[in-house]
Amino acid sequence: MRGRFAPYVVGTGVLGLAAALVVFALYALVLDERPAPFLATALIAAVVGAPLRYFGRSSVDPTRREALLGVLALWSIVPAIGIVPYVMGTGMGGLDAFFESMSGFTATGATVIVDFGAVPASLFMWRAFTQWVGGIGIVVVFVAVFPQLAIAGRQIFNAELPGPTEERLSPRLRTTALAVLGLYLALTAACATAYAIAGMPTFDAVAHAFTTIAAAGFSPEARSFEAYGFMIDWVAITFMTLAAVNFALLYRAVLGRPRDLLRDPELRAYVLIVVLVGGILSLQLGSVYEGAEAVRHGYFQTISILTTTGYASADYNAWPDRSRTMLLVLMFIGGSAGSAAGGIKVMRWLIIAKHTSREVRRALHPRAVLPLRVGGRVIPEEVLRAVAAFVTLYALLFVSSATLLVWLGHDFVTSFAAAAATVGNVGPGLGLVGPMASYAEIHPIGRGVLIFNMFAGRLEIVTVFVLFTADWWKIPRRFERHDTLRELGVPERRRSPRSDG
Repeated sequence: MRGRFAPYVVGTGVLGLAAALVVFALYALVLDERPAPFLATALIAAVVGAPLRYFGRSSVDPTRREALLGVLALWSIVPAIGIVPYVMGTGMGGLDAFFESMSGFTATGATVIVDFGAVPASLFMWRAFTQWVGGIGIVVVFVAVFPQLAIAGRQIFNAELPGPTEERLSPRLRTTALAVLGLYLALTAACATAYAIAGMPTFDAVAHAFTTIAAAGFSPEARSFEAYGFMIDWVAITFMTLAAVNFALLYRAVLGRPRDLLRDPELRAYVLIVVLVGGILSLQLGSVYEGAEAVRHGYFQTISILTTTGYASADYNAWPDRSRTMLLVLMFIGGSAGSAAGGIKVMRWLIIAKHTSREVRRALHPRAVLPLRVGGRVIPEEVLRAVAAFVTLYALLFVSSATLLVWLGHDFVTSFAAAAATVGNVGPGLGLVGPMASYAEIHPIGRGVLIFNMFAGRLEIVTVFVLFTADWWKIPRRFERHDTLRELGVPERRRSPRSDG
């Protein structure tokens, strides 16, 4: 049974992908477009997924290693299979197709497409759908849809969403996943309806609803939201803001506990950042736009970058340096923990700020007992250590990839913005990878590095870097089982000496 859980998870997920591809093949026929790219990919997915699921086994008690392996394998194999529609549908090369596919499934929004007119409409919708799936998390979706995985779901859910705090919606994981998915679906439907009412064409409304609620950013328009008007921009602002709020918090508000929104320290900090930075940016843009236009663009881009959505209401690459610098800083903040947004997350920054304040006070009162509190709750030291490790790895990945891009010949602004935008799953950056450009000009080796950035950033880095530790390969199985039981709150049963024989 051991070692067969990860193939089961991957097989189930890939078969789900195959089913979705068949639906998109039918959609291509409706649009009078070629269904072959989707059908061929569905066949490949079925051939890969069926034996994995057949020879794999569901497990009541998978180890953390098995859960992590399932997540890592799924997030590697699904984007790899997703290469095929881009190659067959547009003639892209393999590297570019992998870049586009990984950007989609990781809800990043960075693109290598230059000629948007050459891309079939069905492929644009598929591209948006991959971001919608990636936003909520492939694993969470399939835990919700396939009851067979709910038994072992808690370990998968924790591997998929390794935030600094655990927010339980309900005692049962499948109920939790269904609640999150239901809220996600409701927000997507509401967003598409609002876009349509505001005047956006139906196709664009659905595609943008997929990528707005996923905090992802792909658009069927080459110039993103610059192609639309005032009302549509404010609809996007509203739903981008919601997409980056903790889903557990939104769910509790829907259930009749709206006061929790006011009490949550992360949400208060998130709103404060939006109001302050949006206001400052709007004032700065007063020299570029007039009145309400400056406010609209200022708040649109603040929220778009902070939430890691990556839409553009204007070519901010042409804005003053001080405004572009503010947007670059926002890429490192991100949305709320437990939301569709990427980045470091507001909660982690709150913990870092509180820890810094505590250390300053400790310098004055070295013997004082100063517990670390955020929103009245004591933060355990192990959480602080986890946050410190995450931020360290995040900075290491950013600096190393940015330095490599400079070494490959790209300018400083392009290199650092591209690294920040991919690790944080933002999408567009500055310079050669600005909002109205693409990543097609990046050196092939650089694009390969940025693919890894998107992958690691989506899985919050630590999950990926654990593969490079000696402990991953050396931990005895008995310790893994002990850790798993302890996490689930299940007491270990003592075995008699005879049971060992």
